[in-house]
Amino acid sequence: MDLNSASTVVLQVLTQATSQDTAVLKPAEEQLKQWETQPGFYSVLLNIFTNHTLDINVRWLAVLYFKNGIDRYWRRVAPHALSEEEKSTLRAGLITNFNEPINQIATQIAVLIAKVARLDCPRQWPELIPTLIESVKVQDDLRQHRALLTFYHVTKTLASKRLAADRKLFYDLASGIYSFACSLWNHHTDTFLQQVSSGNEAAVLSSLERTLLSLKVLRKLTVNGFVEPHKNMEVMGFLHGIFERLKQFLECSRSIGTDNICRDRLEKTIILFTKVLLDFLDQHPFSFTPLIQRSLEFSVSYVFTEVGEGVTFERFIVQCMNLIKMIVKNYAYKPSKNFEDSSPETLEAHKIKMAFFTYPTLTEICRRLVSHYFLLTEEELTMWEEDPEGFTVEETGGDSWKYSLRPCTEVLFIDIFHEYNQTLTPVLLEMMQTLQGPTNVEDMNALLIKDAVYNAVGLAAYELFDSVDFDQWFKNQLLPELQVIHNRYKPLRRRVIWLIGQWISVKFKSDLRPMLYEAICNLLQDQDLVVRIETATTLKLTVDDFEFRTDQFLPYLETMFTLLFQLLQQVTECDTKMHVLHVLSCVIERVNMQIRPYVGCLVQYLPLLWKQSEEHNMLRCAILTTLIHLVQGLGADSKNLYPFLLPVIQLSTDVSQPPHVYLLEDGLELWLVTLENSPCFTPELLRIFQNMSPLLELSSESLRTCFKIINGYIFLSSTEFLQTYAVGLCQSFCELLNEITTEGQVQVLKVVENALKVNPVLSPQMFQPILPCVFRGIIEGERYPVVMSTYLGVMGRVLLQNTSFFSSLLNEMAHKFNQEMDQLLGNMIEMWVDRMDNITQPERRKLSALALLSLLPSDNSVIQDKFCGIINISVEGLHDVMTEDPETGTYKDCMLMSHLEEPKVTEDEEPPTEQDKRKKMLALKDPVHTVSLQQFIYEKLKAQQELLGEQGFQSLMETVDTEIVTQLQEFLQGF
Repeated sequence: MDLNSASTVVLQVLTQATSQDTAVLKPAEEQLKQWETQPGFYSVLLNIFTNHTLDINVRWLAVLYFKNGIDRYWRRVAPHALSEEEKSTLRAGLITNFNEPINQIATQIAVLIAKVARLDCPRQWPELIPTLIESVKVQDDLRQHRALLTFYHVTKTLASKRLAADRKLFYDLASGIYSFACSLWNHHTDTFLQQVSSGNEAAVLSSLERTLLSLKVLRKLTVNGFVEPHKNMEVMGFLHGIFERLKQFLECSRSIGTDNICRDRLEKTIILFTKVLLDFLDQHPFSFTPLIQRSLEFSVSYVFTEVGEGVTFERFIVQCMNLIKMIVKNYAYKPSKNFEDSSPETLEAHKIKMAFFTYPTLTEICRRLVSHYFLLTEEELTMWEEDPEGFTVEETGGDSWKYSLRPCTEVLFIDIFHEYNQTLTPVLLEMMQTLQGPTNVEDMNALLIKDAVYNAVGLAAYELFDSVDFDQWFKNQLLPELQVIHNRYKPLRRRVIWLIGQWISVKFKSDLRPMLYEAICNLLQDQDLVVRIETATTLKLTVDDFEFRTDQFLPYLETMFTLLFQLLQQVTECDTKMHVLHVLSCVIERVNMQIRPYVGCLVQYLPLLWKQSEEHNMLRCAILTTLIHLVQGLGADSKNLYPFLLPVIQLSTDVSQPPHVYLLEDGLELWLVTLENSPCFTPELLRIFQNMSPLLELSSESLRTCFKIINGYIFLSSTEFLQTYAVGLCQSFCELLNEITTEGQVQVLKVVENALKVNPVLSPQMFQPILPCVFRGIIEGERYPVVMSTYLGVMGRVLLQNTSFFSSLLNEMAHKFNQEMDQLLGNMIEMWVDRMDNITQPERRKLSALALLSLLPSDNSVIQDKFCGIINISVEGLHDVMTEDPETGTYKDCMLMSHLEEPKVTEDEEPPTEQDKRKKMLALKDPVHTVSLQQFIYEKLKAQQELLGEQGFQSLMETVDTEIVTQLQEFLQGF
């Protein structure tokens, strides 16, 4: 088919693919998908999107299909890769003329040329850059702009390549075209500055657009194009010239008002200048050294003096502050403690910084930051009134300092204060001194200044540790401020309670806590919502603190909990509800059981909140966290929550439901603590285990919690649980054992071992498919000690606690191995004795001794043949478990437990959960904890002696090493 007829067919299908009707759209998409790998398809697409007479939507779609094709089929090694001939034709076609009239399509074409350049330039496409440079010079406005746009995207893409060979190519390219790029940028910039006064807005915008694009190209070349940029005159000349250009552009902003169509582009260009400096400082700190002085002078004059009045705007101030911050905090400019160890470059930069940051400069910066930039603005105060919750969650934290003014000023203050704290501490203390006593509520300016100074004292808490007697200040100044209830004083009430939160972990005497709790109780009833939310935050910091003492807190618990709960109901925004829930969770977690009398209201409200938060998964995560702490606090009483709790667990851990992506981790944690605190088994609790099988298939990082949950069910009610779910569980385990790591295998086998311990009668039958591989692992001498130890633990349980099942397993394995049963048993005992050292847990070591001894008395020649090994293991077991009673001088088995032993719970320890109690009861039935190894050996040897007679027994004992016999006799004294 020739190109023209192919174009007609493809054009028709593309037109159908732009349809809104799915009946037309779907088949067209399918057809295009099939053509993706056909030779010639992309040539047709190129023809279509470069034909300006066609419908825009069709051309747009053609460009997108072409762009996606580059990603999939352009590389030589890709399946269905494009032929070299077609690629060559396409490359030539892409740069024939830069005359695309539609902006969005022009951008897409520029991006796809850059994608091809990333793979082919310069080796397969040496003509790209020369063609672009020629096209950028033409007089035709449209072609010049489109070529510049492409030039920028190509430079940006090539600059982002990171392999050494690619970097080398980019360095070569940069040094080759840098002069041209500089003159191009200067030309467009001068044109723009000449035209600004002409009043022809269209021409001004057009030349500003070119200035911006050529500056974007220069930014990539300057930052990424040179190994040692400070050695290149042109690069440094361009960077030094930025400050002058910035001044010219800032002056332009006087004449180009905020409503002018050029304003947005002008601000973008000004910001781009600052980005060049910031990026260059980040990538080449030492090459930046000659620019430190100019950068600081420029930024400080525009941000902290009258120079900036009338020309600066918020984003520009943020960028200048970030430039100061990056210079102040730059590790490359910090000499080591021992000056001689620092490089000359570091010392030079440090010297320039020290010369600039004199006492008057630092003082002025500090004062301006606090008394100008820290002040709450008219906008913020309006937001406080109109949207209090929005005001409290204003973005802070993370990288917000890079973009937002308030976090940016605060971070700059912290960094400068940290770096020059000896100079600045007296300045801040003096500001504090002038603000003693209460402030007149009518003087709003004074209130805002005080708010700003208190903000500074909170931010600099760590630096002021030695200079401020915070306890005295708290009692004499801050507490009285919190008691001023006038509405206009609310900024200070909020600020003071925030300030205390900042100092809590720095310096705050424990004895003063009750006074603070009293104040928190009052402020949680403040008429202003912002104050209440801030108070809740400080409460969380107080409760979370290392020196928190429950006994001091308990008298206020009921009041605080009730007020926090009221706050949770009053706030409406999802973020704020989450925040208050975290505070509640924190309180519940710290006071644990003591919370029981007060949680009724919360327990009733959470189901309603859960229902309302259907669309807000993050809020649901916060509810799950709260429930986890609640269940732990309620212990066995958490059973009353099941009607709400179990459906929540069911939904959060159901992998067929979309919310599980957000809720699974917390949902599993909640499921686990619910089981651990469950006083008894319920059918509903058993039912939600249906979610487990798909979870085990996920085999993600949540597997460990899943195994803990399965163990929880085994401890709670092994019989019902195993009868209902063991078959499916066993199947999941068999699949898991084949595909997970050795650590994962050990986790699976530990669950099986646990089931055998809890229910020795039922479990071996239920997990029967797993046991042959365990047996085989022992016989073949599994090489990983931890796995071998677990195998022996599992087999020890079967041998000791279900002998008949062990016999049938031995019989089955003898058939598989095609050996006699006795011979196989002998091999197993031999391997067990040989690998006993793999077992490190004392319980398993004692279990091994008991299990092998349980084969006695026997007249079986194989067992008698291995008698020596069995005795060796038994004596090793005695060494592990026997402790000498100093009073009587006799030995006793330290693993024996009795009902009478009640462990003492100290104040700091958590009281035992229901599951802990179940484990204790289980241990009281476990042979490892109920059978005395000493007595068991004695009885088994006695029985063997009776079976063989004195002489036969003596000759059997002679097979054992005399040293071992001596140790055995010592242990068995008194029997």
